[in-house]
Amino acid sequence: MGLWIGLGIVVLVLLWAAGAYNRLVGLRNKVREAWSGIDVQLTRRADLVPNLVETVRGYQIHEREVLEQVTAARAGLVGARGPREAAQAEGMLEQALGRLFAVAEAYPDLKANTNFLELQRELSKLEEEVAFSRRFYNALVQELNTAIQQVPTVVIARLFGFREEEFFQADDADREPPQVDFS
Repeated sequence: MGLWIGLGIVVLVLLWAAGAYNRLVGLRNKVREAWSGIDVQLTRRADLVPNLVETVRGYQIHEREVLEQVTAARAGLVGARGPREAAQAEGMLEQALGRLFAVAEAYPDLKANTNFLELQRELSKLEEEVAFSRRFYNALVQELNTAIQQVPTVVIARLFGFREEEFFQADDADREPPQVDFS
């Protein structure tokens, strides 16, 4: 009789362990999928930047340093690996674009250019999509990290090498919103 009870307990523990493992795998995969969504949005935005720079350059804006900063920030975003680097690069790009739009204010013909206005609208739309993707990703990261830290799941997490994921957030230096005027 005691053997059957012991065997029953072992089976229950194994079933619980399998369930905990499967839950952690599912959460990890959801986090990876959510990061992929952020990566797609950041890539779309990075692909939009050269068109914006060329449109501005076509108006003979002489603030070469601003155009170089935008181009360098875009390169940093494209080359970013992981949430921390991407967040830093995103902050740099937002600041550089803010400076670019501030410079563009001095050029009334550029501000009225249809292509420039369309690029601004598309950029604004992408900013909203990046913000949504960031919130979704961070919510999943929080759920995974909490599951990894909680008892008794922490045992399964450590046993199978599950690690906490990084949140996608701006550095303290990047928390100041860029001054962008789309009017």
